[in-house]
Amino acid sequence: MGKNIVQKILDAHLLDGELIPGQEIAIRIDQTLTQDATGTMSYLQFEAMGVPRVKTELSVSYVDHNTLQSGFENADDHRFLQTVAAKHGIYFSRPGNGICHQVHLERFGVPGKTMLGSDSHTPTGGGIGMIAIGAGGLDVAVAMGGGPFYLTCPKVVGVNLTGQLSPMVSAKDVILEVLRRLSVKGGVGKVIEYKGPGVATLSVPERATITNMGAELGATTSIFPSDEVTKAFLKAQNRESAWVELVADSDATYEEEITIDLSALEPMVACPHSPDAVKTVTEVGPIKVDQVLIGSCTNSSYSDLMKVAGILKGKTVHPTVSLGIAPGSKQVFEMLARNGALADLIASGARILESACGPCIGMGQSPNSGAVSVRTFNRNFEGRSGTADAKIYLSSPEIAAAAAITGVLTDPRELGDAIEVAMPEQFLIDDSMVLAPAEEGADVEVLRGPNIKALPINEALADTLQAPVLLKVGDNITTDHIMPAGSKILPLRSNIPAISQYVFSGVDASFADRAKEAGRGIIVGGQNYGQGSSREHAALAPMYLGVKAVITQSFARIHRANLINFGILPLTFVNESDLDKISQGDELEIVDVTTKLGQEEALEIRNVTTGETFSVRPDLTARQIAIIKAGGLLNYTRLNA
Repeated sequence: MGKNIVQKILDAHLLDGELIPGQEIAIRIDQTLTQDATGTMSYLQFEAMGVPRVKTELSVSYVDHNTLQSGFENADDHRFLQTVAAKHGIYFSRPGNGICHQVHLERFGVPGKTMLGSDSHTPTGGGIGMIAIGAGGLDVAVAMGGGPFYLTCPKVVGVNLTGQLSPMVSAKDVILEVLRRLSVKGGVGKVIEYKGPGVATLSVPERATITNMGAELGATTSIFPSDEVTKAFLKAQNRESAWVELVADSDATYEEEITIDLSALEPMVACPHSPDAVKTVTEVGPIKVDQVLIGSCTNSSYSDLMKVAGILKGKTVHPTVSLGIAPGSKQVFEMLARNGALADLIASGARILESACGPCIGMGQSPNSGAVSVRTFNRNFEGRSGTADAKIYLSSPEIAAAAAITGVLTDPRELGDAIEVAMPEQFLIDDSMVLAPAEEGADVEVLRGPNIKALPINEALADTLQAPVLLKVGDNITTDHIMPAGSKILPLRSNIPAISQYVFSGVDASFADRAKEAGRGIIVGGQNYGQGSSREHAALAPMYLGVKAVITQSFARIHRANLINFGILPLTFVNESDLDKISQGDELEIVDVTTKLGQEEALEIRNVTTGETFSVRPDLTARQIAIIKAGGLLNYTRLNA
């Protein structure tokens, strides 16, 4: 029987287990990437392992998140990242060089390779034919140290693309259609593999937009074939030697299949406050728009911004709209400057932002109170913009540019002819902002600022777990709810004692203080707990506050893995209705937990406050049980070194 692309890459990298969906497997990781919001902690963890030099084929440290330097903290982190990279064999992409996923696609991505990144949008690399997976920083640190990456073998969903996109309909509309059909939970435990005749009509940047936002499905990753389109892109980046053909066999099979006719798609938006709240622009209607932001790792490529420049050329941004544009990389920025497109953007009244994540993670450009903001980003969770009551709509660059001109949400097809942008035969190549590591790392001094604190280490799991329910929450709790981002909090990523004060601060401002007072606690939630970012701080900071277990109806993949990595027991209700039997403040007890883990499929929890009992499933592998018992992956690694 033939293989699909996912099976081919996983089989070539398989270190342990069998490629049977639902079973745990271990794979070899070829490349890693980190960004500065997660990177400092990841490299502190790498240092704790005592490995002098990374053992991957390539590891790159990017600075793209915490670039707003309103105090010493971010600048100190950048200095630490540069020196630790030089010492341990890691390439360093300097601030200003661009967003990690855009730059990696341009300069480092290799078809057929595996990549692990400490950012949930690492699947962007699937646009070039990689198995690129987002994970917590500790998993990335282990991979840099030469360890395997463990995951549940995913089901593979084949998305058959037919037809061709109509003028002013874009790749963003493709992934919004997938989200509309599957929802933010529809990709859990799955890899989305795109195939069919429509694939050849999409450029690599368009494919990367689709795989990037596949993270919002909860999918392990997404991937496109590596074909002649991929080859042309790599050739234009002076990297043709990295190309290999990678397509599914003609008789390949998939666990699920769906078909999307590209020709039938219309311009769409994701409405507040979820990426799967998708409607056509026509359905939403011409609502007033206060702000437009174009950029992020989803839509900041050369072709994206050339289309925007073409739409804005000779026009002026509507007087009631604030327009900000962030090129995704120095390469994109400089090419726009050299061909005159940047001048067209500036002349329109756009505010040009640096090549960084910026407002996508709440780092600047918060909209006015009660605003409608149209953004080409990938997430529109409530409050993520920095303005609690803002309404964020996710759109294509074409829709965003049209709204900037008209002042209302507008179908870009109403503006007239589409802007045609050909892919360059040669991109501008200048890698001077990427620093190679030192040849002799032992000679490099790692520089640490006062905000970089020691990594907190968890204790081993106690045999009896008794603790109060510190917080009870509902469905679709995101990592933004658990550990908010933004310009106030992100600079504290290297200081767990300080950042832990903000855990659940937008949900319950008293949470951190109550957790400290209790000394230990349990969190209870509904469906899809922990969706969104890969930020391990959403597990690490609660661990520091004494959280011992999280009981939910279901978990998002990366967050559940992060909880295990930091020794927090993830449990799901056997009967989902038992959620109603628990109130915030109840005291819960599990006895003989270390003995029963691995021996019993379900654990009994007694609600000491009410006297009721209910059952939960750990659903842990033998390796994960050992990690939990040790108090986390670092402890487990030390014990098994």
